[in-house]
Order: sequence, then C-alpha cells, then structure tokens
Amino acid sequence: MEPERAVERYLKERRPEVAESTYRNHKYALKQFIQWCNQIDLNDISELDGWHIHDFKIHRREEGGVNEVTLYNNLCTLRVFLRWLESMEVVDGDLADNMVLPNPEDDARTDMISVARANEMLDYLEKFEYATFRHALFALMWDTGFRIGTVRALDLEDYHSEDRFIEVVHRPEEGTPLKNKHQAERQVNLHSWVCDIVGDYIEIHREESTDDFGRDPLFTTKHGRPARPTFRPHISALTRPCHYTGECPHDREILDCEAYDYNYAQRCPSSVSPHAVRRSAITAWLNEGHRKELIGDRMNVSPKTLDKHYDARTKEEKRDLRREMFDIE
Repeated sequence: MEPERAVERYLKERRPEVAESTYRNHKYALKQFIQWCNQIDLNDISELDGWHIHDFKIHRREEGGVNEVTLYNNLCTLRVFLRWLESMEVVDGDLADNMVLPNPEDDARTDMISVARANEMLDYLEKFEYATFRHALFALMWDTGFRIGTVRALDLEDYHSEDRFIEVVHRPEEGTPLKNKHQAERQVNLHSWVCDIVGDYIEIHREESTDDFGRDPLFTTKHGRPARPTFRPHISALTRPCHYTGECPHDREILDCEAYDYNYAQRCPSSVSPHAVRRSAITAWLNEGHRKELIGDRMNVSPKTLDKHYDARTKEEKRDLRREMFDIE
C-alpha cells in the first residue's frame, strides 16, 4: 500500500475518535511524512524500517527547520500511526517501540507578549483601527484567553451586551466544535471596555452574513463564518512592532522587510501566534492574583495544563505577587 493511501485510511478511522484540533495536527504531521516518502521514492508502506524513521527525523530537523518541541510532537504522531500500522500487520511489530524521540528540555512553549506590549497594541487599535475585526478579535482574546476555535464558534446571539458576558457553546453538528467538547461550554464575563469595542464592531464593521447552517457568526467575512486560518494573519500582523510603533527592534528596513507584507507577517521575529496571546492573557490574569481554579474555568484549562503550558510567570513575578497578597512591607 502506498504511504498516502495508508495515511488516508488511518485519518478516516481516527477522525470520529479525536478532537478536531488533534485531527488537524495529525493530518499536518503525516502530510510531511508523505512528502518525505515521495521524495525518497518509498512507494510501499510495508517497507518502512528503523532507518527510514531515523532519516525522516533528520530531514525534519535539518531541512524542515523545526525546533525540538515540534519535532517531538511530529514524531509522537508518527509513532501513533506506526502502532496503527502494526495493528493492521502492515509493518514490523516493534517499529514504534524502537523509535528514539528527541528529549526537549521543556516542552512548554514560551513565546509571549507582555501586558505593556498588549496595552501598546490596544492603544494603537483604539486610535487607528477602532472597532475593526482585528480590534474586536484582539480585545476579546486578551480579555478571555479564548482559543481561535472558540472565537470562530461564537454566534451573534452568544454575545449578551446588557449583562456583559459571552456564551461558549459546542455545536459540532453545525461545524463549530470546541476542543474539549461540552466540557468547554461556559458563560464568560467581559470587561465593559471589551463590550464597548465588540458592540461597536457589531454596529459598524461586522459584515452582515450567515454561515452554511444559517447561523449568524459574531466574527464574519463577506462569505460568512471565517475559516480558522483567517484569524491567524490578523494576530501575526498586529503583533509586529513596526505595525503599532512604527519602529523595528530588529534593525531591519521596514519597507524592505519580508514580514512587512501582510501575508508573511509571521516571519517577523517578534510576531506571535494566537495561542501565544492566549498564554499571555492567562499569565496576565495569574499576575493579578486571581485563583487558578477560577482562571481555569474562565479559560477552559485544567490546573495541571495551566501550570505546564500557560503559567509563564517568572520566580520574581510570583514572589512579588505573594508579597502583595500577604501585604509584606
């Protein structure tokens, strides 16, 4: 069986069993594997052996240019796929167990934006891009720490302006599943300044359009509910320092920089992903002294995951917070 066909069958079996985000991650990682198989003319998946796995790891690290965390995640996905092949008696039964995985020192991502930097961006948006799609998106994400999948799932009726909260609902049958399914459903209070921005976005800049299920998304394009990839460039472009300060901290000529182009904004060394905004927002809430249990409920993250992946406070920040909470002079 050709590798591409084997991957197709594997993904078809896995799709109903895992969250949509997990499925996408597996699909992406295995796409890289298929491309590599084509590159070396490996046309029969049953011929796969340990040397192939080793060579693929080197290929992803050196030619793919991925960091050790991404490489580790890619190989974990490949190992799950290999175990599925083993269960089908397509490859040797010990291939997956004999894989040697990289051991990154810290598998928690650390890219962040500070509160001061977030405020700079909000000040810029308030002055030059008030109540636009991007302004409402960033304000909501900074206040709530929502995942992009959660933002995309929001409907106009989920926003309750008078009571200043937004409702998160799992609707998989209508194309907007949540990562943690029904456990992710909740009502999240919003600060009044966020409500002002979201309300004006709805009134001024929101496109009047419905999605394929006749629903009214909160965030829209002319064609209805935006696809997930639509949100990422907005955050990448906004978080370039040249965009909101007019200056480049990397000594580049702004107009000549490849990241100046909206489509390549993620190539700016200071640009961050939407998930980094989520991580930064959660850390900001922690630094304000809010209890982890309450933050976990608001952001839909378990205490264990919060400690490992989202609490990016330094030892000094934690010490300063304890000093303030215990009123130590």
